[in-house]
Amino acid sequence: GVKLGFTAFFAKAVIEGLRDFPGINGEIRGKDIVYKDYFNIGVAVGGGRGLVVPVVRDADQLSFAAFETSLGDLAGKARDNKLTLAELQGGTFTISNGGVYGSLLSTPILNPHQSGILGLHKIERRPVAVTDADGEKVAIRPMMYVALSYDHRIVDGREAVSFLVRVK
Repeated sequence: GVKLGFTAFFAKAVIEGLRDFPGINGEIRGKDIVYKDYFNIGVAVGGGRGLVVPVVRDADQLSFAAFETSLGDLAGKARDNKLTLAELQGGTFTISNGGVYGSLLSTPILNPHQSGILGLHKIERRPVAVTDADGEKVAIRPMMYVALSYDHRIVDGREAVSFLVRVK
C-alpha cells in the first residue's frame, strides 16, 4: 500500500556511501570534527511556503516502505505548513531532487552543520554508446546527473568522487 519512489532507493544508497566515507556524514563543531554513526537524512520537499528540508530520522533502520511512509508524512506536513522545528533539525546529510522541477544540473548548497548534500536531477532520454554482442552502437537510454556538494574542510575530492561512485 506504499508507493515507492526513487528517494528511498537513493537514501539507502547514500547511507551505504556514508558508512564507507564517514567524513561526508560529519560536521565541524568548533575546532573538532564530529563523525556521526547515525543517519538522519534530510530530504528537500516543496512546502506551502517554499522548499524545506524535513528529516527522516534513523533512516538506516527503516525499510524502503517505512522510509517512503515517513517521508510522505513529512511532505504532507510541509505542504500544509505544519512541520515542527524538531522535524527540520538534526539532519546529518541531505538529498535534494531538483529534477522534479525540471533541473538538468545544479549545485545544491550545504545545510548548516552538514558536510554533504546530494543533488538529483531530471531523468532524460539521451543517446549513449553501448556495447552488445553485435559490437558498439548508439542507443537511447534514460540518464540522470547527480551532484555532490561537500565541505572541503572535511571531505577531499577523491573521497567525494568515490562516494558518488558508491552511490551509483
